Amino acid sequence: MEAINKFNGVVCPLNRANIDTDQIIPKQFLKRIERQGFGQYVFHHWRFDDEGNKREDFIMNQTQYENAEILVAGENFGCGSSREHAPWALLDYGFRVVIAPSFADIFYNNCVKNGILAIRLTEEEVEELMKKAEEPGYRLFVNLKDQDVFDRKGFVAEFDIDPYWKEMLLNGWDEIAVTLNLEDNIKKYEEKIAAGK
Repeated sequence: MEAINKFNGVVCPLNRANIDTDQIIPKQFLKRIERQGFGQYVFHHWRFDDEGNKREDFIMNQTQYENAEILVAGENFGCGSSREHAPWALLDYGFRVVIAPSFADIFYNNCVKNGILAIRLTEEEVEELMKKAEEPGYRLFVNLKDQDVFDRKGFVAEFDIDPYWKEMLLNGWDEIAVTLNLEDNIKKYEEKIAAGK
């Protein structure tokens, strides 16, 4: 998993609340067994019509948001099922940071476990970012160590994150890596058990 600390990227504003995991990655695309390759299907029914053509009215299809790496959305983002494919799809598409007033708990945890920084800001702060992101090329800067986000035009907001999740993201650890950090202790324990002590 790639570590994240200081990060900046173009912001895509998705001004919708209660976006569920089936809208993020529809169920018919969940047949892959690896984590890669889901990005092409993210928000599929909103991005494409029935013939597979890009919908001109969907914000992610606008040229100024094609390379966005920060997604700003409405409250209760990631509700619905517990499918881990949703953060896989967002990450594979290119989003490293998702900002919203609130997230579904399982989705939030799945984001962090897969290297996406999910940031909770107030509704007012999110609304301000939505407006600012209408400007082409609007960039937001994220500092995980200091737990703040800011732009070059005066916007600054602080966010909370559990110290455990913060350490995992700063170091690029998933749960397997956390376990492997204890490899010496595990080996000593196994040797002790094998010796009958």
